[in-house]
Amino acid sequence: MAKYQASREWGPGGTRSFLFYPPAVSRSPGRIGHKNLSDTKARTIDTTAIAENPELDAPMDEPRLVGENGMAARVGALAERILVSMGFRLVRVKILAGQGMTVQIMAERPDGTLTIDQCEEIHDALSPALDVEDVISQAYRLEISSAGIDRPLVRVSDFRRALGMEARVELSRPHESGRKRFRGAILSVEGEGLDGVLTLERKDAGPDEEKTPRLKLRDLEEAKLVLTEELIRESLRAAKAQINGSGEEETEESSPEERTPPARGPGRFGAGANKPPKGRKSKPVMPSGVRAQFKKK
Repeated sequence: MAKYQASREWGPGGTRSFLFYPPAVSRSPGRIGHKNLSDTKARTIDTTAIAENPELDAPMDEPRLVGENGMAARVGALAERILVSMGFRLVRVKILAGQGMTVQIMAERPDGTLTIDQCEEIHDALSPALDVEDVISQAYRLEISSAGIDRPLVRVSDFRRALGMEARVELSRPHESGRKRFRGAILSVEGEGLDGVLTLERKDAGPDEEKTPRLKLRDLEEAKLVLTEELIRESLRAAKAQINGSGEEETEESSPEERTPPARGPGRFGAGANKPPKGRKSKPVMPSGVRAQFKKK
């Protein structure tokens, strides 16, 4: 029996995690087959619980503000039906051409999280469906991933979770100021769906430019969070709270036992650190450059 391997990468809470499936025996002409991974312990690899808004869960049927074109659109239509039936939401589909074709599908739960085991579950459901529907006619590699820390913002709920965070926004048509690209902190989101209006606070605005532009989400082409130190800190904090299961932040009112540093040994240069064990003589210290030899009889 042929042996298949799959490599997985993950990092601190909030980082993007991919499942890379190497080429295996083709199940159909022009296709790359994959073998299921063995069960592993679930690890939370992505969290977007970074906003002060307590309403983290979003409706399962909340529509996306942006979509794909061409082959990516056909893959997205099939993937979205399957993901919704499994309790997940589609974030984005990207088809990358390079050394072979790569189909990258980002997914999440309604609360914005995804685990390694869920990546495997989604892969096992989508891979045969893509083969049966014959959406892609050539060999490809299927990657299932979470949205990551600097995630794409594709729904109104994504912007509301990221209130106060810095984002890059590109419009499909120029704003009334003549600009199509903006960068700034997310101040507010008004309305729902394509009728929503996003307000940013720009730090790079010139003296004669508007510092808080209002952007129509109907004209949204692409938006994603900017990877900043603040975003990383909030993501790590949220991931730690989720792992602990309490959701409470650490406070200074901890017990003295928790604040006491652990006892340590004497170290290399401490008293008694260089004493040999019982029954063993210590070796003499020779001057630099002098070699010790056994005496000849």
